[in-house]
Amino acid sequence: MLHPEDRVLVCLINRARDLEIARWDHWYRVPTRSAPREPLPDVLAFFLTAEFGDEKWAISEYARVRGHELVRRVDLFPAEPAHPRAQETYLKYQLGPLERLPRPIPSLRWRRVTFLATTGERLMQALEVGDLAEDKGHLKLMDEGEE
Repeated sequence: MLHPEDRVLVCLINRARDLEIARWDHWYRVPTRSAPREPLPDVLAFFLTAEFGDEKWAISEYARVRGHELVRRVDLFPAEPAHPRAQETYLKYQLGPLERLPRPIPSLRWRRVTFLATTGERLMQALEVGDLAEDKGHLKLMDEGEE
């Protein structure tokens, strides 16, 4: 359940594996090199990309943050020790169960949000992704192919 005063971080998910991890393993990773500087969030909401068909370019689910820790990527994915970023550090958020928003929040114009800090109140009231930012210039965009 969302509360109006919740600190919400909207995060990009561009791979089915990452959504499955959030949904079933209850965690999400953020590279520390690109992590937002805002205070730790109470809730993560997920902006899905083209890989997700009918749910693309929208936020439909969120999860309450239960904790966090710093880890190396290789510790998250031990089967990938040769990955180019294997030794980089990530902020690993432990999550509660994913919950559906009452209605999806679409992006009415093309944008790929990597992170967007907002509030529970804005998330509950938004009609489109642009409504989530207090400062509309605060939308951080990601280039195609970036992780």
